[in-house]
Amino acid sequence: MAGKFIVTRDTGGEYRFVLTTAAGEVVASSEPYKQKGSAMNGIDAVRRLAADAIVDDRTESATPTHAD
Repeated sequence: MAGKFIVTRDTGGEYRFVLTTAAGEVVASSEPYKQKGSAMNGIDAVRRLAADAIVDDRTESATPTHAD
């Protein structure tokens, strides 16, 4: 099952989105947008860019791992 983007409007009237896992865990959240169309454009950008994004690890650990 795929994750999903959830678009909401905050108390200030601005639009935001979060990307959640299939289990509902938030893995990314957006900046606020004044217009809903801008938030939707942000979602499109994440979809487009994330598939081919590289990991630029700037931490000091010598061996990257995915385990906590």
